[in-house]
Amino acid sequence: MEDLRLPYTRAFRCFQKIETERLLIRRVYMSDAQDMYDYSRDENVAQHVLWHAHKSLRQSKEYIQFLQYKYSRGAAASYGIILRQSGKLIGTIGFMELRPDNASADIGYSLHKDYWNQGLMTEALQAMLHYGFMELGLNRIEAVHEVDNPSSGRVLEKAGMQYEGIVRNKFYNKGRFVDVKQYAILFDDFMRRCRSEENNV
Repeated sequence: MEDLRLPYTRAFRCFQKIETERLLIRRVYMSDAQDMYDYSRDENVAQHVLWHAHKSLRQSKEYIQFLQYKYSRGAAASYGIILRQSGKLIGTIGFMELRPDNASADIGYSLHKDYWNQGLMTEALQAMLHYGFMELGLNRIEAVHEVDNPSSGRVLEKAGMQYEGIVRNKFYNKGRFVDVKQYAILFDDFMRRCRSEENNV
């Protein structure tokens, strides 16, 4: 298993940044702590993710320390979503779990409430899918969302991910078992989508 992880470990250690039209996706630094706390303390943002709303700036700093530890080990981790115009961190996106034996991974994200419904998360997700397939060499990327959070499903669909079904009681989150909808995209799906977009230009 360790040999299978090695190419991913090298790639994650070398990860610097991804640029899109409006965003920069990069490692999270301690200087981002206040920005992270600004959105991660919001109960609305934390409602459907597996972490609890941050109660203090210190908690955000501790999470950043955890991310930096993962970066140093070349492990799958979340990266900061930065508005290029202002340099402000407004969320995170990254691979939550990597399965090198199957060349597959789970992707997850969160976003400051002030920036919902602007297409920013779809933009970030499309960029990370490209990285996962073209740089990491993945064959399948999966994502889930709680059934009562349909807006996340729309993000996944806009990025080209396909709905595969409901997984019952997948997680115990904030005092209750929750059903989730599962989505996935394969490398072949991604390439077909890319060719279609090129033909429509």
